[in-house]
Amino acid sequence: MLAWCLCLLSVGILASSFNQKKIKVACVGDSITEGWGLGDSTYPKHLQRILGDGYEVKNYGKGGRTLLNHGDYPYMNEPMFKEVKEWQPDIVVIKLGTNDSKPQNWKFKDEFAADYKSMIDQFKALPSKPKIYICYPMPVFKDNFGIRESVVKGEQLPMIKKIAKQNHVKLIDLYKPMLPYGNLVPDGVHPNKEGAYYLAAAVGKAIK
Repeated sequence: MLAWCLCLLSVGILASSFNQKKIKVACVGDSITEGWGLGDSTYPKHLQRILGDGYEVKNYGKGGRTLLNHGDYPYMNEPMFKEVKEWQPDIVVIKLGTNDSKPQNWKFKDEFAADYKSMIDQFKALPSKPKIYICYPMPVFKDNFGIRESVVKGEQLPMIKKIAKQNHVKLIDLYKPMLPYGNLVPDGVHPNKEGAYYLAAAVGKAIK
């Protein structure tokens, strides 16, 4: 009888572990998040391994996209933005701003805070009530593709810090942790497979 009860108990614990809901993490971003050409070594893939089986991480990165709605390729205009919201994530990590530093986009910099608030508010309104993290862009080690380090460091970092405080969301610093790894960013903007790991490590540390 005791053996039968213990067997039932172990089956129940096993069933409970299988039915345990995974924490859904949506990585929103541009080509640095998308990690084109990196295969299983994108930052969201690394993040999945760092966080472990209790989490489900999805990559919602789209190359060239801006946070600014008057940018050349606004993320909020993408079907992918709708897909993120339909997935009902528990955690949203937003890493945008790099492409906004291009001259044709940053001329609308006065709209940056309001557009960021719009994105945050749309995620806050989801039934899943996700915890929202916004990120400092990583350093631009060499100006390329119109992306400018002077804008990222000199203007975006203080703006994003203020946005996080005003909107009561968590802030992840991806700038300082990536400073030592310029050798892992071949074109000055996009980390390679190893660089993407260090990016994921900074995100994972903040989430855990």
